Amino acid sequence: MAEQITTANFFYSLLGGFIPSVFWLWFWLKEDKKRPEPKKAIIFTFLAGMAAVPAAIGAEYVVSVYVAASSFVILLIWAFIEEILKFFAAHKTALSKKYYDEPIDAIVYMITAALGFASLENTLFIIKSLSGGEIFDGIDTSGIRFIGATLLHVATSAIVGASIAFSFFHKNRRLINLFFGILVAGTLHFLFNYFIILSGGQNILKIFMPLWIVIIILIFVFEKIKRIKK
Repeated sequence: MAEQITTANFFYSLLGGFIPSVFWLWFWLKEDKKRPEPKKAIIFTFLAGMAAVPAAIGAEYVVSVYVAASSFVILLIWAFIEEILKFFAAHKTALSKKYYDEPIDAIVYMITAALGFASLENTLFIIKSLSGGEIFDGIDTSGIRFIGATLLHVATSAIVGASIAFSFFHKNRRLINLFFGILVAGTLHFLFNYFIILSGGQNILKIFMPLWIVIIILIFVFEKIKRIKK
């Protein structure tokens, strides 16, 4: 019986972790339907985003154990670790390849890596909830992460992608754009996590509202980047 419950929990965790990410991936890929990216590149980038999760967990553990700093500073470092690893996931699998042939691709691949990251991260959170036998907690976790945490990863990685996209035809600006993109993304990531902790889990929807505003802005930015010409 215990094995069946464990198997069921694992299955439901996968569904709850991956379905939101697949939905958002479908949504954003529709925005690039005129010149869609190769499915192979999308799959590899998504998998690379997933692979960044254990790397992030390991790095965050090292920081929490060996860095003598306040929880405030550690939370800030964790946010930047995740943003940098998501960038490297997209860079290694797509942004350094021939697939990256127009500005909008930077956002597409960064979002894809972010959703790969979010899918595994969400799955682990839901498994943790269900392993305690709290099925409704698992459902709540899945719903909250669908609305907030997944969108957070999309928003922050899209910011990095946009910063890269705007320097597509300006090689001398790429590093500085990337730096500021990660700076803004990491700061937003940190602030979201900080206010979630500060609220004690209360008024979650109020904290999520700015994320929706960022996503709406990013949709307009997405359209502007489509029109960038050499």
